Parts: sequence; structure tokens; C-alpha cells
Amino acid sequence: MLLKRQRQPQASKQASKPTHLQPTTPNLLDQPSIYDITTSNTHERSTFNLGLLPMADEQDIVIVGGGIIGCTTAYYLTRHPSYDPAKHRIILFEATKIAGGASGKAGGLLARWAYPSSIVPLSWRLHDELAREHSGVERWGYRRVHAGSLDAQPSAPTSADDGETGRTDGDETIAEQLRASGVPEDLTWLDPSTILSYSSLGSPSNTAQVHPYQFTTSMASLAAEKGVKIILGTVTDIQYTTSPLQSTSPSSNKKGSGTARAVSGVTYTRTDTSTPQTHPATTLILTAGPWTPTLLPSLTIPAHRAHSIVIHPSKPISAHALFTSLPTGLNPEIYPRPDSTIYACGPTDSLIPLPSTTALVEVDHKRCEDIRKQISAISPALRDGEVVTEQACYLPGGGPWIGPVGKEEGLLVAAGHTCWGIMNAPATGKLVAEMVFEGKAKSASVRSLDPRRGMW
Repeated sequence: MLLKRQRQPQASKQASKPTHLQPTTPNLLDQPSIYDITTSNTHERSTFNLGLLPMADEQDIVIVGGGIIGCTTAYYLTRHPSYDPAKHRIILFEATKIAGGASGKAGGLLARWAYPSSIVPLSWRLHDELAREHSGVERWGYRRVHAGSLDAQPSAPTSADDGETGRTDGDETIAEQLRASGVPEDLTWLDPSTILSYSSLGSPSNTAQVHPYQFTTSMASLAAEKGVKIILGTVTDIQYTTSPLQSTSPSSNKKGSGTARAVSGVTYTRTDTSTPQTHPATTLILTAGPWTPTLLPSLTIPAHRAHSIVIHPSKPISAHALFTSLPTGLNPEIYPRPDSTIYACGPTDSLIPLPSTTALVEVDHKRCEDIRKQISAISPALRDGEVVTEQACYLPGGGPWIGPVGKEEGLLVAAGHTCWGIMNAPATGKLVAEMVFEGKAKSASVRSLDPRRGMW
């Protein structure tokens, strides 16, 4: 028997999404925000006034964080109809290098079935538009893919140290075995004797992928072409000015007499010097992922370390993203890429606190080896392949949070995007650009993503 456990026909069984791909607080993300201010019937989706500074005069717009959220924000700011490079100076600060963190080390899965539902449809459409406009297929590996949940039981190992199976059946034989069991026949790179069941999670109609590093660096380059200046340096402090509070400001949520604070600049230190400098800012956008609380301690963004490896397999791999379920409980995810490599990642951990920069992330090579062993036990093509990269990053959690902080004029947050940061980056960038230039998000409702929900 090919399958060790009788499975239902594929057409009658639809897999539920792996737990980490679902929102941790689904009810919270779907409910209206207690900070909703005003709604407008002039747009198909509800919008709300942010009370940001008018953009008629010269402005200094500062973005902190050169990951995918910061880079797509910079991109969409420069594509907004109101953007004028003669009046709007945009600076993007990055502490180490563009895509140095999770944005360069993630899986890159895009899914119409991702979360939160309020921005996923917009981001799915924008990914397709970006790929068409900027040759994303060639430039960052954009393509439609299948996704499935694979329940497997590795065969008895032929090697005591790494659990390899050693099967060498031909592709035609394997395809016939897979087809007879209702498993996609192009998964010939798997050992069919290990498969217990397979269920579809997504198809090319609602699932795609990009190469995260290539996508992020491309967004940065495209933004720079339109006038964004990228500075490698660490922002250490936010500067504010105070003024008498004349009236209620929706973004500051203050009433009555007193004073209001507005962003006026940032203090930073370039990577090539030890001397602190200042830069003016009329609008400050924090997009530093799990490092965002460094500048905004009241915002809670959990950080979890994730390990991954990249392999050159011994044979071509079909475009199927697989979420595995194995007896060990490690359950690696496998993402074949159009550059003839596969990316595989394991479970997250919280053993080591978040370091000060992405350059100081510690890689546990034993965890990377565990990933290799697990996927080798179900795939001869991966077992016989060459590991070319072992890496780790920190995934931000808690959100996503998109919008004004609420206590200071001109301060916005776009962070905490969980494992769906690459997926939701275009929508985030476009919505933030609308907030900056128009004072409200127009393309989608972000009421449930109010950053004040994540603050203490």
C-alpha cells in the first residue's frame, strides 16, 4: 500500500490552515476599533480622518526600517498622485542593510486566504500589478503556485545519523503511485511511501510566491529611482515640538486645554561614523518590525526567532508549497522557488532575546540541521541536494498595526505583520501613503488595525 492510513478523496477534503497561518486574535482583527473617528460614504470602504499635517507645504517624511514594509511604504509614497519630489523629501533609515531581517529570510508565500481579511484582497491585487508593471516574474520570482498540507510518516531510516530513506524509484513509477492515491502527480520529488495524506490549501488562483530578498530590494531600488534617499544608520530618538492645544485632534485623541506634541525630527548615527546627527521630520513612519518598540516602547510587538535553510535539490521540484505534519512535531514548511532552490523553515523559538540589530541574530546550526533531516526523510531529492544557506531571523507578531499612534501628530506605525508581512506589504504601503497625503486610508478599511490596540 502506498498510504499507511486510508485517506478521503482529495475533492471531499479541504485542509484547515496551519495554526501559525491564522490570526492569533481573529475576533479582535474583525471587530470595529474603539478608536474609530469618522466614516465617509464617499468611498466604497470606510475611512477615517487621521488628523495628520497638511501636505501643501514642504515636508520631510522619514521612514525607519528597511524591511519589506518600509520599502513598499517608500515605493507607494513616491507613486501617490500628490507626491512632489521638489516639496516632499523622503528619507528611509535602515540600521544594517535593506532586507537584512525577516524580509530577506522569509518564505515569500502570497495567499488570497491569508489574514487579516481587511487588507488581503487589496494586497493580493497589488502584488499582481507590481509584477506586471516591473517584470516581477524575472525580477523577484513572482509566480502562482499550489499549496498543500502533507501528513507524512518517514520510512525506517537507512542511515542511523540522519533518518534518510534511500528510495530511488523513477518519476513515472512515483507519479503513478501518487495519482492512484489522489496526491498531485507532480510531487515526484517526495517519497510516496511516507505520505499518509495530502489536502489542498490553495491553488494558482489564490496562491503565489515571491523571493522576499529580491522583492524587498527591488521595492527599495524603485523607490530610490523616484527620489527616496536611503541612509544606513540607526535611529535612536524621536524629537518633538509642543504647542498649545486649540481643539480636539483625532490623531492625538486629546481634548480641552493643554499642549500637543508633534514630530519634529529624529536622532540617528550612521553606520560609518559614531557621531549622532539629527534630521528634520514632519511625518515619521515606524516600520522596524520587532524593533519598532525600541522607539515606541508602549507598543507591544512580540518577536520570535525562526530558522530556515536553502537547498539546491538533486532534481527539479514542482511549484508546490507544502506544510508538513511529521511525528517529530517539527513540521517544516517547504517552498520550492523558480531559481531551482527550495526554502525550508522550522518552528519558531524564544530562547534568545531580540538583539539590537539584524546583524546580531544568532543562528543555531543544530536547528538548521534538524530542518534538513526532517525534509530529507520524506524527499530523496532534498536529501541528496546541497544546503547553500543556513539562517535565522525574528518574526514580528501581535498585529499588523497600521495607522497613527494617537498621542503625537505626524507619527504613524506600520509593524507587527506576523508571518504574512511579505504578503501584506503592498497594501500596507499604499494605505500609509494615503494616510500621509490624504489624511485617511481609502483603499481598504484599517479600523481593526489601529496601533492603539497594541499599546499599553
